[in-house]
Amino acid sequence: MNTVQKFEVDRSILKKGIYISSIDDDITTYDIRMREPNGETVLTNSAIHTIEHIFKAFVKSSEFSDNIIIFAPMANRTGFTLVTRRLTDSYSLQLIKDAFQYIADFWGMIPEITPNECSNCLEHSLPQAKEEAKNFLEVIKDLTKDDLKYPAE
Repeated sequence: MNTVQKFEVDRSILKKGIYISSIDDDITTYDIRMREPNGETVLTNSAIHTIEHIFKAFVKSSEFSDNIIIFAPMANRTGFTLVTRRLTDSYSLQLIKDAFQYIADFWGMIPEITPNECSNCLEHSLPQAKEEAKNFLEVIKDLTKDDLKYPAE
């Protein structure tokens, strides 16, 4: 069985940021780490859920919508996974930065929040999502594609 790079990373040295988790042909998986593992309070479910909805709405309306395979929260509530196809690291990084800026600036109705569209439509928090996005933007604002490698032990 092939190993996934992120499972070989020492969690005790992992910081907030964006990392390339795996590359398989033209598919790249990004680890969007908003919390340091095992040391910080995890993201709230309400913030995660709202970030997920707004991020997906943003990328669906972007020029790269066909390059996005999935954007999903991590079960450990420390961040998200983004899987892209045929999208360079530079474009992916800029898309992530732009999406988090969009979330930080977002006002209005959370996308796809009705009971017909969302299986847990009552668990959302736009204020929490905006605050988390603003905080994460401070972490990633100066990242370049060369910064997307997991830290060495």
